[in-house]
Amino acid sequence: MSTQRYIRIGISLLLTVPFLLHATGVFRLGFLEQLENVAYDTRLQLTLPATVDDRVVIVAIDEASLNEVGRWPWSRDVLARMVDQLYDQYDARTVGFDVVFAERDESSGLRVLQRLADGSLADNADFMEQYRALAPDLDRDRTFARALEERNAVLGFFFRNRVDPDSNATVGMLPPALGASGTDGLEHLPIVSPEGYGANLPVLQQAAAGGGFFDNPLVGRDGVFRRVPLIQEYAGDLYGLLALETARAALGWPEVELEVAREGNGYRAMESVQVGNREIPVDEQGAVLVPYRGPQHSFPYVSAADILDATADRSILEDRIVLVGATAAGLLDLRSTPVQNVYPGVEVHANIVSGILDERIKRRPAYLLGYEFIILAILGIGLTVLLPLLTPLWLSAAITAITALIVSTNLMAWSGADLVLPLASPLVLIALLFIFHVAWGFFVETRGKRQLAKLFGQYIPPELVEEMDKAPEEISLAGESREMTVLFSDVRGFTGISENLEPSELTRLMNAFLTPMTRIIHQHRGTIDKYMGDAIMAFWGAPLADPDHARHAVHAAWEMQRTMRALQPEFEREGWPPLEVGIGLNSGLMNVGNMGSEFRMAYTALGDAVNLGSRLEGLTRTYGVAMIVSESTRQAVPEFEFRELDVVRVKGKDRPVAIHEPIGPIDEVDRQTRKAIKRYHAALGKYRQCDWDAAEREIFSLSREYPDDRVYAMYLDRIMHFRNNPPPDDWDGVFTHQTK
Repeated sequence: MSTQRYIRIGISLLLTVPFLLHATGVFRLGFLEQLENVAYDTRLQLTLPATVDDRVVIVAIDEASLNEVGRWPWSRDVLARMVDQLYDQYDARTVGFDVVFAERDESSGLRVLQRLADGSLADNADFMEQYRALAPDLDRDRTFARALEERNAVLGFFFRNRVDPDSNATVGMLPPALGASGTDGLEHLPIVSPEGYGANLPVLQQAAAGGGFFDNPLVGRDGVFRRVPLIQEYAGDLYGLLALETARAALGWPEVELEVAREGNGYRAMESVQVGNREIPVDEQGAVLVPYRGPQHSFPYVSAADILDATADRSILEDRIVLVGATAAGLLDLRSTPVQNVYPGVEVHANIVSGILDERIKRRPAYLLGYEFIILAILGIGLTVLLPLLTPLWLSAAITAITALIVSTNLMAWSGADLVLPLASPLVLIALLFIFHVAWGFFVETRGKRQLAKLFGQYIPPELVEEMDKAPEEISLAGESREMTVLFSDVRGFTGISENLEPSELTRLMNAFLTPMTRIIHQHRGTIDKYMGDAIMAFWGAPLADPDHARHAVHAAWEMQRTMRALQPEFEREGWPPLEVGIGLNSGLMNVGNMGSEFRMAYTALGDAVNLGSRLEGLTRTYGVAMIVSESTRQAVPEFEFRELDVVRVKGKDRPVAIHEPIGPIDEVDRQTRKAIKRYHAALGKYRQCDWDAAEREIFSLSREYPDDRVYAMYLDRIMHFRNNPPPDDWDGVFTHQTK
């Protein structure tokens, strides 16, 4: 593996590390949290029920009510009358107030009368008698408390997460704490623990059936209400959300049990809150994801003025869960939510009540941190290994498929299991790695390919440049020795042809000849060394190692000859003479590298094996054949049928070499031809044994069957010569050529 590849993998893995640290919570990436919120909001909006749940009714303190009753806060006797109407006139099942009544109602003037009774008029019998008679009716808080007594009503209050040292940490009276089981080790859980509270007047809270907080200390950084704590811990006790307590009131106040994930003897995180037979999934902080049904008015709305006037439709309110809350803009109880930017806070509670009743609340348990870490690690490592191996097209296809798999799996978990899997972090990691690897491929590897193409583009096909780029460490421009195969081709009689053609026509002829020949060599993984006029020198086995260099070379040479025959009609139409090409092939150890001078360099092959290939091409004219290969090349291509031509010493070499003519792929050679070759090889054996008569009979017979075969005529001439001039006793059958 190249250094560049190691660097690429290293950078890719480094890009993954921040995502893994984000998943473990070592540090949080703000932009990922924002994108995760966007992904959550998008999934929520796409899967909203968009129906109206008439089991929960919102009695709205709206503009119409304020216009009719007056500015808020209203007198408690008005609220008492509204409670009486809801229970007596409309037969509501439960009433929850998304309002806190922390201050006394002094609008009746009772406080003034109390001061007079305690002071200057204390001795006035008539005054005191009237005071005692009027006081109970003027105590508006007591009036409201009497309306709440014996009724299934829940009052709201709020916790303070931070308390100003100069202010009261606690105001009013908290409702009874949740008598929840499973709270052992509560101090080990990361539940929200406020520092103070603002609650209702004791007289009111004691009269109510229960109470729940309506504050939300877990609002996202963007101010959007996505999750709300279902419980909070104060002074060692647990208190429930207004929506939870209202739902419990409607269900008959079932018991509450905390389901806590334990690890050994320790506590890790909350998983759910069991309310009777209903399970409410929570996160590690005891918070629920608000199960929004849709935009505002996903629940029936009734104006508080209509309740007070007794003009509301009874069928809307009968046996319903009623939440009383402010919707008028001036009362500042409007929230930003994933489904609507301006959304009444009371309807947030209505959605949670509805979700508790239907068990329709999404889960985002603590163990998803482990899931996120694992999926990011798999993506980071997997894509780091996979993407460098792919072409841009396949890389894009792979990224698309992986993204589709992640998104579809996520949506299936969302819709089928109410499970909120992380989506933004894996998608951003996929996009980041995709961009990085595309950029690396374009700016780094493409530059390397351009350099390789500049060096080798004139010698080898683009496909081999691609392979070289994948393993650049295997490429060397320095001289080295390799087992290779060299090919030489030459047009016979080219001098006479060139003399009879105009220069422009000769150029066209050479282009029409060299282009298809070069293409064939490239298709068979060959490297063009040089053009020498009409001649071509090519080799196999460099710059990329090729264990099948001999096979590729023979197949290329064979296809070159077939292509030459196919080109003849085209040459004839152009008025060009027919071309005959001789090809010589040899395999052996050669020196290859970038060679030349300081003025010009060329990637070429040198050595005795190269020279022998050139000599063999020259012998094609002597033996009258189109191709000659050496013994080493023949042995490497067993799928071809060969005819042994001779054992020769070429000029400048002392060592004899067996030379062969490729006849064709074995499965394409007919039976008669194979039989003739077998007869010829037998006669050649007799010839080398100096059995001139037996050799002559067989070869003479073959020459009559194949009168155009120059090899048979050549051996008949040699037999005649040796009859008259017998060779020495130690003759080895080798023929020595004195010309190149």
